[in-house]
Amino acid sequence: MIHTPLHMPGQTVHARRGGPKNTFRYGIDYLLIDPERDEPTPALFSRNRFNLLAVHDRDHGGAREAGEGAAWARRVFAAQGVALGAEARVLLLTQPRFLGYWFNPVSFWLAMEGDDLRAVIAEVNNPFGDRHSYFCANPDLAPITAGDTITSDKVFHVSPFQRIAGKYRFRFDIGTERIAISITLLDGEKGLVATLTGPLVPLSTGGILRASLRRPAGALRTIALIYWQAVKLKLKGARYRTRPAPPKEEVS
Repeated sequence: MIHTPLHMPGQTVHARRGGPKNTFRYGIDYLLIDPERDEPTPALFSRNRFNLLAVHDRDHGGAREAGEGAAWARRVFAAQGVALGAEARVLLLTQPRFLGYWFNPVSFWLAMEGDDLRAVIAEVNNPFGDRHSYFCANPDLAPITAGDTITSDKVFHVSPFQRIAGKYRFRFDIGTERIAISITLLDGEKGLVATLTGPLVPLSTGGILRASLRRPAGALRTIALIYWQAVKLKLKGARYRTRPAPPKEEVS
C-alpha cells in the first residue's frame, strides 16, 4: 500500500534518436499525492493555495488552466472500462508549483487498487499552452506490471523538433519505495527515449528545502531547461516545425 504524500527526488533522461542526436540528464522533483484525501502535509507544501510548493486541482485533469482534478481522472478511467472499487485510489504524480509558477511537461494519474496499478493517464503539456492525455492500460485491463509495454499512437505536438508520427511505448514500474517510468517514441530511425526514475520518501520540510537548494526554482527551472535544449537542437541544425492545432479529443 502506498502511503502519500511522497516526494520523489528523481532524475529524468532524454535521448534523441536519429540526427541530430541530443541527450541530457537532469535532477527533478515530483510529488505523489492522493488529491481526494485531506492529508497532513509539511508547512512548505499546500493544496490549492499559495506556498513554496503547491499542487492545485485546476492545473490537472481536463482543460489546461481549468482542470477538475481527480473527478476528471475518475471519469476517464470509467469511460475506458476501468471499474474502480470502493477502496481504489486515484493518485497524482506531478511536479508542484514553485512559488506559484506552474509548468509540467507530463504528470501521471495512477488508478491503484491496493498495490495493483490498473491504469494510467499520462497528462502531457507543451510549452505552447496545449494539453493532451494518453490513456494507458493492458488490453485486457489486467494490472500493469513492470514487464508490460503499452503502446499508443503519437497525436500531440510536444517538441517543435519532432513530427507528429510514430508510436509511444510506455512502461510503468510503480512500487512503494521507487518509481521508474519510460516513454519511447518509435518513429522509424528517429525517435526519443525519455525516463523518469527515483526513490519515494515521505514529503517533509527538510526534503523540500534540500530540493529547493539543489534544484532551485522547480517548475521555472524545468521550462528554462526545455528552452536551453531547444537552442542546442537549433544550433545543431534540427528542423523546427510550427505548432499545429492540437487534437480535438482530450484523451487518446
